[in-house]
Amino acid sequence: MEETAPLFSVCIANFNGEDILTDCLNSVLAQTIDARVEIIVHDDHSTDASLEVLARFPGIKVVASDTNVGFCVSNNRMANAASGKFLLLLNNDAALYPDALATLWAQAQAHPGSVLTLPQYDWTSGALVDRGCLLDTFYNPVPNIDASRTDVAMTIGACLCIEATLWDELGGFPAWIESIAEDMYICCAARRMGRKVLASPSSGYRHRQGHSFGGNKASDGRLSTSFRRRKLSERNKTMLMAIFSPGWIVLPLLGTHMLLLLLEGMALALTKRDWRVMKDIYLHAITSTWRMRKLAMDERRAARLRGTSPLRGYYSAFTWIPRKWILFRSYGIPEVR
Repeated sequence: MEETAPLFSVCIANFNGEDILTDCLNSVLAQTIDARVEIIVHDDHSTDASLEVLARFPGIKVVASDTNVGFCVSNNRMANAASGKFLLLLNNDAALYPDALATLWAQAQAHPGSVLTLPQYDWTSGALVDRGCLLDTFYNPVPNIDASRTDVAMTIGACLCIEATLWDELGGFPAWIESIAEDMYICCAARRMGRKVLASPSSGYRHRQGHSFGGNKASDGRLSTSFRRRKLSERNKTMLMAIFSPGWIVLPLLGTHMLLLLLEGMALALTKRDWRVMKDIYLHAITSTWRMRKLAMDERRAARLRGTSPLRGYYSAFTWIPRKWILFRSYGIPEVR
């Protein structure tokens, strides 16, 4: 008898995750959903014993890369190899609650064509991290902790569920992003064409925040990040602002944003007495966006051709309070390593 196609293809990008893969995989295997689930792991040329760990799970489809290609390409390869109706992109440093897939399936039936996520909980403390994120004016993620709010601007890519047909229509993750904000890209692209991004009010997943890329978490009352994370984050957010901001808003928004980047970069460089902060992060974001302006315009036209939501609809999950100002008041000047 012919085997039925899986309902979910759980796609796990892995690089040197020897110590965390088992928790992630066991959480998927423990799902209570009464449907077929396939697990695909892309090993991004790990130098640890990741492949030996994966060999202990014979039912898993492993895509082993001969070279290190990065997070975006890894997920695109898994999506191409998947046969499920839904793709669940799951970080290797995350673990699903047992009813996670059943909850996502119920949400998908109630809201077809939406991008979905679950509440995120800190791996160590169990504290709620977010129920998806809003975005501020300058495309900085703002964690949503309101259980009554399900309509959000984006889901963190550690647990992102999307119909395979919508993924294909959006073209997956652009390789130019490399990493950081690829989740924002998919969610903004979906919202620009009138689709919703929704966070389930129930179930969830645990996440070792910052384990794979460093930073992204307050420690001892201070925020710390890496040059690479901040460099990619500022560049990619600037590009996404240029690609997805609707209509006439884009030019004044970009102008204001770049002025604020220059001011922020100068303040941090002077405070840290390190010109690299200005040069490698903030000036890089501006000059890279200029060099990539043709790509941004092509992406902008492609987004418009897919269909556009009304201005009010697109910005309905944005907040006008700058996220960086809130973080500065709470933690002071971030440590950049």
